[in-house]
Amino acid sequence: MDKKKKSEFALLDGSRLIAESCVRAGADVFIGYPVTPANLLYLYGFQRFPVALAAPDEITTLQWMAGFSAAGKLPVTATSFPGFALMVESINMAYMMELPMVIILTQRLGPSTGTATCGAQGELLLLNGLISGGYPIPTLCISNLKDCWEMSANALLIAVKLRTPVILLTSKEMVMTLQSFDLATLPEIKPVPRNFYEAEESYQSYKPRKNFVPPFLPVDNNQHQVRLTASTHDSSGILQHSTKEALANTFRLQKKMVQNLSEFTYYDLDEDEAKTIIVSYGVTSLAAREAVRILREKGISVSLLIVKTLFPMPPIYCQILEKYNRVVIAEENLNGQLQQILFGNSGRAGVSGVNAIGKMITPEEIVKEVK
Repeated sequence: MDKKKKSEFALLDGSRLIAESCVRAGADVFIGYPVTPANLLYLYGFQRFPVALAAPDEITTLQWMAGFSAAGKLPVTATSFPGFALMVESINMAYMMELPMVIILTQRLGPSTGTATCGAQGELLLLNGLISGGYPIPTLCISNLKDCWEMSANALLIAVKLRTPVILLTSKEMVMTLQSFDLATLPEIKPVPRNFYEAEESYQSYKPRKNFVPPFLPVDNNQHQVRLTASTHDSSGILQHSTKEALANTFRLQKKMVQNLSEFTYYDLDEDEAKTIIVSYGVTSLAAREAVRILREKGISVSLLIVKTLFPMPPIYCQILEKYNRVVIAEENLNGQLQQILFGNSGRAGVSGVNAIGKMITPEEIVKEVK
């Protein structure tokens, strides 16, 4: 931020920042089917994207996105659980075909259609097993309005660099609630570089580079044949059963996510000389930050970890938490989903949760658990 830059306060919601960030980062197609509470993203998508299409349903949405991505475009959609559930098969397809795209998942209270106008943080366990076979799909989470700007651009960068669909996780309150925000604090966003295959030798759609990511080439190029498939295949995109080469390609999907994880590990860590750390993500991070402020004003030392990269789960989180006797995890779901992912069903001594459904967690509830 330029210190001489004057403040520029505006009353806006996270949806507007997300849409603007995506366009500035180079996303050129928005495809969607309206569903609460992602409706504002749908609205702004049609206002800002160079191309915007209204799909007849969510299955079609992802199929169209796959087509645009294969043609070299960078598509984005936004939905909530009922629509996301219909997208799962096509997300798996795009994952196997290694097609760059971003799916914004705006969480709301479930199960099923639940309550469309009530927020939640209930999709972590779903996302952790979204891809058949347990392969990790890059998933980022927005914790405040600044993240709406920065994480949206980061999601697109990951999608292009790793040739993969990326999930951008948020919730109803973050994208629909108007907040006063200083636009002058936002960094500049530049378009994500798109580098396509340019060599003269025959193109192999899934022949990886050293980072386990194959170079991309749109299907409409006039020089090389491009084979894209969602079935088990070799480096040329030829369908195979369980041959050595085909399985090596499938193993590579895991490797490219894990080996490149350090490039998209995002988190905020505010450490104090304390034995207790509060952990949170998404909209509950706002309450967690306020709880830390209250506790420190009362003379109680406490640290804070805000998780922004959810999957693959970065090992650094466990390394940080190992240093603390007490870990308090605040998340707006009933069963402590982040807690389960971090510590398993058996848990760990000193770990507790602050949980809720149907309402946002308050700073006072977190303070009470710490004290």
